[in-house]
Amino acid sequence: MSDNELGAFLRSRRDAITPAQVGLPAGPRRRAPGLRRAELAILAGVSVDYLTRLEQGRDRHPSAQVLGALAEALQLSAAERVLLRNLAKTTSGDFFCPSIESPPASQVRPTVRALLNRLEPVPAVLVNRIGDVLAWTTGYEFLAEPLGVLSGDTPNLVRYHFTDPRARATYPDWHVVADALVANLKLDSGPDDAHLAALADELTVLAGAPFATRWTAPVSTAVRTGVERIVHPDAGELRLAFETLDLSDGEHQRIIVYLPGDEPTSGALDRLTGLRPGSLHAVAG
Repeated sequence: MSDNELGAFLRSRRDAITPAQVGLPAGPRRRAPGLRRAELAILAGVSVDYLTRLEQGRDRHPSAQVLGALAEALQLSAAERVLLRNLAKTTSGDFFCPSIESPPASQVRPTVRALLNRLEPVPAVLVNRIGDVLAWTTGYEFLAEPLGVLSGDTPNLVRYHFTDPRARATYPDWHVVADALVANLKLDSGPDDAHLAALADELTVLAGAPFATRWTAPVSTAVRTGVERIVHPDAGELRLAFETLDLSDGEHQRIIVYLPGDEPTSGALDRLTGLRPGSLHAVAG
């Protein structure tokens, strides 16, 4: 195996994409159908010299922002973005190693589980400071599982929203929810949180500009209450009024509770969870 797999991957993808695919004229005297180094550099917003050093293996520490820009310019698929990120970590030897700061909470206290049980059949979910889903009610499972939110070993609300293609169809107001998720991320973790930085680097590469532009924007107010619209494959469009209950444990865990925001949603949730009509009352949005 080459010790410059990252450079080889970048060159292969540059050779595989044509100028027409990225909106550039082919031009005369082109010896190969792929992009020239200078063309990719312009599209990604990096210097030709820096791109040359990356491809030749003379620079082995590209930032997540650079990798994200290259992924966008090369029109990489989701699987290729994962490969790009993994190759960059392997090439640099910079595998994520948690700092002395405590990792995001992954344990659920018995009292919190008991509280979730008391909330049944209301959809409610417990998350930690980086959006990992730790526990949920059966009401939330009926709501979220068909959407793909609970897929994977460690479901994460932010990762789902930015990297799962189902999220775009699920949230008609995708951009509004994206803004809120990133705002909450920034305000729930400190500036030196290595675990948050690792997630941000991952999403900068995997999701590209939709995440990166929000991550680098000025901090905005956290969103703890409001109304979200979702399109559910079994229940149709729902208006969900949500409230956030912050737990006073110093670990930045919080419970998000969803209630029907109108009468049609109330009836749809009753049918979705198998309850008798009127069990979940609509609240003003």
